[in-house]
Amino acid sequence: MQKEYLEEFKTYLSFEKNYSANTVKGYESDITSFLIWLKSDCLAVDLNKLREYIHFIQQFNYKKNTILRKISSIRGFYKYLNREKIIAANPADALIAPKKGKPLPKFLTDDEMEKILDNVSISTPAGFRNKAILELLWATGMRISELSGLNFGDLELDNNEIRVFGKGAKERIVLVSNRAKRFLIQYIQSARSLIPCSNAIKIDTSDSSPVFINKTGYRIQNKTIRNAINEVVDRIQLPKHVTPHVFRHSFATHLIENGADLRVVQELLGHASISNTQIYTHVSMQHLKNVYNTSHPHA
Repeated sequence: MQKEYLEEFKTYLSFEKNYSANTVKGYESDITSFLIWLKSDCLAVDLNKLREYIHFIQQFNYKKNTILRKISSIRGFYKYLNREKIIAANPADALIAPKKGKPLPKFLTDDEMEKILDNVSISTPAGFRNKAILELLWATGMRISELSGLNFGDLELDNNEIRVFGKGAKERIVLVSNRAKRFLIQYIQSARSLIPCSNAIKIDTSDSSPVFINKTGYRIQNKTIRNAINEVVDRIQLPKHVTPHVFRHSFATHLIENGADLRVVQELLGHASISNTQIYTHVSMQHLKNVYNTSHPHA
């Protein structure tokens, strides 16, 4: 009968929930493992028995996500049995899963960041644009969408400030280093007008015009920025997966490591909650532990 219940549950997932074949197969594998361990009637299971199973699988070297998936599968199975009135109550209702850990953000060291920035090819106008973009990402911690959305009216370079619009169109001011400012000004004054592939394209610099443009003269797309990063990372053979958000993580991590106040970092990143910024203190502590473990003779 348990096999029959499982087959009916799979049919429900496929046709009523419209889950993919791979997802259904995952549910089947998780529930089959549970039933093999159970060695008794699955309809007679109570909450304590389910907790016993969770304790059992936690003894293995499963990743936390795998354990959470197995718990989710069991919950779904018993919810279905209860829905079909095969059982009077769902024993998995009160089953508490371990909290999913938040992965620490990946970041680049100072040397890695400088190696990337120093190896951006500026032999073409588009290359010089990419150089200005990467310098700006590193100097400000902007999101990629915030950078691609910049207009000339957002620049206050006399004060080393840029106005950006973050998530939910929330406005904030980011600060620009003199180095990034220098590359940005050179891009605007020299390279920007040379990027479009046609001389017939009018290059507008009004307040509502995009700062960074593509070869058609329109606003640069996020994909182009990602490609620029991938190109230089591949060329220097940096053994890390680097995304525009890694620039943002690196910006925040290095500020924290160098003593910046958490509230200041929160403001610069545009985080609505300080809890979102606090993760960088964990990254910094992990960095300190790594340095300690590799440097102290008794570590």
